[in-house]
Amino acid sequence: MALASGDLRPRRACGSIAAVGPLGRDLLGGDVMRAWIASLGMAALFAIGGTQAAPKPIAKDAKLWAAAQAARPGQLKLLQALVDIDSGTGDMEGGRKVAAVLIPRLKALGMSIEAVPAEAPGLPDNLVARLSGTGKGRILMIGHMDTVFGPGTVAKRPYRTDAEKAYGPGVDDEKGGVVEGLYALTLLHDAGFKDFKQITFLIETSEERGSPGTQKLIGRLLADADAELNLEPGDPPDVLTVWRKGSSTFHIDVKGLAAHAGVDPQDGRNAALELIHQIQADDVFPKSGDGLTANLTIMSAGTRNNIIPEDAHAQINVRVRERKQVDEVQAVLEKNAKVTQIPDTQVAISREPAYPPLPSNSATDALAARAQAIYAGLGLGLATGGNGGASESALAADAGVPALDGLGPVGGGFHSDKEYLELKSVTPRLYMLTRLIEDLGRNPPARMR
Repeated sequence: MALASGDLRPRRACGSIAAVGPLGRDLLGGDVMRAWIASLGMAALFAIGGTQAAPKPIAKDAKLWAAAQAARPGQLKLLQALVDIDSGTGDMEGGRKVAAVLIPRLKALGMSIEAVPAEAPGLPDNLVARLSGTGKGRILMIGHMDTVFGPGTVAKRPYRTDAEKAYGPGVDDEKGGVVEGLYALTLLHDAGFKDFKQITFLIETSEERGSPGTQKLIGRLLADADAELNLEPGDPPDVLTVWRKGSSTFHIDVKGLAAHAGVDPQDGRNAALELIHQIQADDVFPKSGDGLTANLTIMSAGTRNNIIPEDAHAQINVRVRERKQVDEVQAVLEKNAKVTQIPDTQVAISREPAYPPLPSNSATDALAARAQAIYAGLGLGLATGGNGGASESALAADAGVPALDGLGPVGGGFHSDKEYLELKSVTPRLYMLTRLIEDLGRNPPARMR
C-alpha cells in the first residue's frame, strides 16, 4: 500500500519511528514503520530525507576504518567510565569527576585545555580543548557532559550492555557522543592529520537546561568557526539531525491568601485552584507532532495539609519550529492570566528562553550530504530528519555558521530509564565523524547568509 504524500522523515517520537503525514500516522505504528524502512534498505534511507538522489560514495579509507574498529574496546571502556559518574546538570562534583577523566586524554593529543567558569551559578566549569593545524578549516565540535539524572542514579542502574545495546544514565545523551568526539581526535592524532586550521572541542555542562552557563562562550567560539559539529545522538534507524525545534519554558505563578483549612477556609484564596483554572484555559496547544507543542511539566502548591495554599506554580515547556510561535503562546497565557476564577488571586507569567529553532537550511543539508557520501563509502545508508529536542546547533545556525547535528551514536529512550545506545553504530559513526573533520579541515564551508 502506498503512503500518502508528505514529509516521511524519521523523528523522535516516544522512542519509535513515526510516519509523518495523515495516512502514515494513522496506519503505521513504530514497529511496523521500522520493518517497512528495513525492508526497503539503503535506498529508502536516502529517500527518507526527500527526493534527493543518493550521494556519490566517498571511497572507504581502509586504514582509517581499521583504526576505528581497533578503537572500539577503548571507546566502550571510556564510555563505561563516564556513564558510571553521576553528572546531572548542576552536579558540581560529578562535573569535576567527568572532567578529570577527559582532561588527561585531551592533553595527550596535544590539545590546550581551558576550564571556563559557567555563566550561571551552581554549574561546573565548561571544558574548551583546542588544537592547531596547518590547513584552512576551523571546526567547532560541541558535546555536553551533563545529564538529566540526579545523584544516586548510577548506583541504581550503572552502565551495562547486552548483545545489541549499551544502557545507563546519559549513555547516549550525550556521553556516547563526547567519547566519539574524543576518539575521532585520537584517530586524527594517530594518523598525523594536520590539514585544518583549528579544531575546538567544547564539552559543556548545562545543555540539558538550555545552556544557561555556556551561551556566551558558544557565541565567542562560533565567531572563530567555519562549521559546527554537534555530538547529540543520532535517531534510529540511522539518522542525522538537520532541523530542531526551539525551546522555551513558561512559568505560571499564582498568589492567593493563606488561611486555616478547617477553622476559616472562607478567608483564604486558594492559589492551587486558580492554577488549575489557568492550566485548563491554557490547554489549547498540541502536545505532540512536528509543529508547535506545549506540555505541562511541573506543578507545585501548598506547604501543609491544613493550610489553604497561598502560592502555586506550574511550568509549561514549549517547543516551536518558528521563533514567532513563542510570542504567540505567551500572548495566550498572558491573556488568560488577566481572567481569574478565584477572587483576589493574582497570576504572573514569565518566560525562560533556551534555544532558538534550527530551521531547515541549505548549509546544513550540504554538510549532511558530505556525511552521507562518507557513510555510503561503507555501504551504509544515512537518513536526515529532525525532532523536538533542542541543541546548541541552533545557536550556530543563528550565528551564520553551518551546523550538523545528531552525529553521535544512534540511540533512543532519552531522558528515561530506558535510554540506550546501539552498539552497531559505534564504529561507523566514529569513522564518519573522523572523515567529516578531515573533509571540513581541507574544504571549509562558506558562512550562511
